[in-house]
Amino acid sequence: MRVTAEDLEFGYRRGRRVLDGLSWTVEPGVTGLLGPNGSGKTTLLSLLVTLLPVRSGRLLVGDHDLATASGRAGARRALGFVPQRFSLAGELTVADTVAYAAWAHGLGRRECGAAALRALDLVDLTDLAHHRTRTLSGGQRQRVGIAAALAHDPGVLVLDEPTAGLDPGQRLRIREVVARLGRDRTVLVSTHLIEDVAHLCSRVGVLAGGRIEFHGTFPQLEAMIEDGSEGSPHGSGFERAYDRLITRIGERA
Repeated sequence: MRVTAEDLEFGYRRGRRVLDGLSWTVEPGVTGLLGPNGSGKTTLLSLLVTLLPVRSGRLLVGDHDLATASGRAGARRALGFVPQRFSLAGELTVADTVAYAAWAHGLGRRECGAAALRALDLVDLTDLAHHRTRTLSGGQRQRVGIAAALAHDPGVLVLDEPTAGLDPGQRLRIREVVARLGRDRTVLVSTHLIEDVAHLCSRVGVLAGGRIEFHGTFPQLEAMIEDGSEGSPHGSGFERAYDRLITRIGERA
């Protein structure tokens, strides 16, 4: 399922325009969203998951137009969202937590248990189905959050900083899960961790100045460096390319 933005604009009252004619298409697979602080990543995600209204331009999830009430309703059934910060009821079991998410997304009560087990299998947590969520590690809690977002089998999964605050081993496990999920759905990962995107995403979009200023593969982004010897000798080629791109955008503003 494809996500499409066309000339999308958004601004808050008494403030600057955050999104300024943004156009972008996110195809099936895992796509990373990068951008400096204040670039509008949170606003874009909030529009996509229907937390904010689309006022100007178009935003589509598949064929669902988020500018219409019926389109937003359809998009909610097609979307799964894991915010950067979320809470779990510590007394509930892992399975009950995910089953409740399935019910909240419109599944019938008799379907929720099986849906929860399917989602837990996708994130490798079946063995913890009957554990209380208060006993889980940070990485396990994050996978429960992803399972809850998958419980209604959405075609699009949106993840906001999915590895923030996790140790290296937990980050690796989350990457493995997300990469597997991207084989048969559209996954959009918003993050400030270039390492995660470099290891996880087949394509990347860079949001700056209210627009997607780059969309392509990592080799294409790295090729923006005219001479690999320029700039800081530290950091990966991708990191230098990203910093160079942001600097160029700032100079044009």
